[in-house]
Amino acid sequence: MSTLLAIHWNPSPEIFSLGPISIRWYGLMFAMGFLIGFSILTKMFKYEGSNPEWVEKLFVYVIIATIVGARLGHVFFYGWEYYSQHLIEIFLPIAKVGDAYKFVGFQGLASHGGAFGILIAVIIFSRKVTKRSFLWTLDRLLVPVALVGAMIRTGNLMNSEIYGVATNLPWGFIFERNNETIAKHPTMIYETLCYLITFGLMMYFYYKKKGMKDRTGFLTGVFFIGMFFSRFMIEFVKENQEAFENGMALNMGQLLSIPFIIAGIYLIYHSLTHPPVVYTNQTKK
Repeated sequence: MSTLLAIHWNPSPEIFSLGPISIRWYGLMFAMGFLIGFSILTKMFKYEGSNPEWVEKLFVYVIIATIVGARLGHVFFYGWEYYSQHLIEIFLPIAKVGDAYKFVGFQGLASHGGAFGILIAVIIFSRKVTKRSFLWTLDRLLVPVALVGAMIRTGNLMNSEIYGVATNLPWGFIFERNNETIAKHPTMIYETLCYLITFGLMMYFYYKKKGMKDRTGFLTGVFFIGMFFSRFMIEFVKENQEAFENGMALNMGQLLSIPFIIAGIYLIYHSLTHPPVVYTNQTKK
């Protein structure tokens, strides 16, 4: 397979390091995503007259749930065979090298686990803080989350990880840091573009289509279909993350995406066939 038209890709995943601690592009994208998301959600709450102080509390819930959920998702969906024998590595950024443990950072986060974590966090938050339907919160929260997803996939690109199978298309990437010699699908870029489109659509429906933000579950449905249907399709040209997936008709990422796609279709249908819900006394704490 010719590599003349391929893109040779070999950036350092680290921005800089101080002793044993390194600042990586992935971590920066993750942190920036939450900061930008916080700003977007605060403006949304102010725009509709909801209490902007709720955003601070919500993000505490979401940050913890995303990290814990994504970590546990990787552990249980993709790496339980290993982690069942190395339990200490589940929540500590270390790995056993020889006879000693060394700091290596967390090796693996799963987006589906993060999604499940966010759902649980929003349910608890809605019951304790807003006293409103958890879908009301989710409809607003998931708008910036789509953007965060795009930024995290950009971090994956800088790490040269989670890419696709061989391709002869002119935009194929040769991931030299992983000793690849043939072009592969840059599936991280595919997902980034799909997530950005989903973010744009959700912003359009929220701000430009009158009444759509009050159709409970509509924006959540758009998010589920935009994020997880694109993930489902892109998985067909993505390398499997774990060896056990090689004999599967659909890999783990696709199987985990199906419930979200079905839920998204149902939520859009339900929201369009039921009257919108408008809350009064929005600024009441």
